Amino acid sequence: MEVEPKDNLILALTLDFAVAVISYAEELESKRKFVIANQLLKSGTSIGANVREAQNAESKADFIHKFKIAAKEIEEIDYWLLLCLRAPSYPNPSHLQEKLISIKRIISKIIISSKNIKKEN
Repeated sequence: MEVEPKDNLILALTLDFAVAVISYAEELESKRKFVIANQLLKSGTSIGANVREAQNAESKADFIHKFKIAAKEIEEIDYWLLLCLRAPSYPNPSHLQEKLISIKRIISKIIISSKNIKKEN
C-alpha cells in the first residue's frame, strides 16, 4: 500500500530525499564506493522512516523523540556528504546537501514547536 504524503510537507520532503539518496548511492556503487554508499543509504533513508513513524507516536514525548532521531540522522548524512564533497574521486553531492538544509530547518522547527506545546500543556 503506497501512501502519498502530499498533505504533509516533511513527509514529502524526506521521501523525495530518500529517493535521491538511493540514486546517489547507486551512482557510488557503480564506482565501487560501497562503504560510503551503504552509510548514505542507512542515514539518508532513516530520516524519513523516523518522521513517518512519528506520525503514529504514542505520546508527544515519543513524537519529539522520533524527530530527534531524525535530526541525528541528518547530522550523520551531512558528515558523509561532506566527505563525498571533499573526496576528489566522488561525484558531487551538493544537490543532496541543498535538500538536506531545508529538511534540517523544518525538523528543527517541529522539534522546537513541539517542545513549546508540551510546556504549555
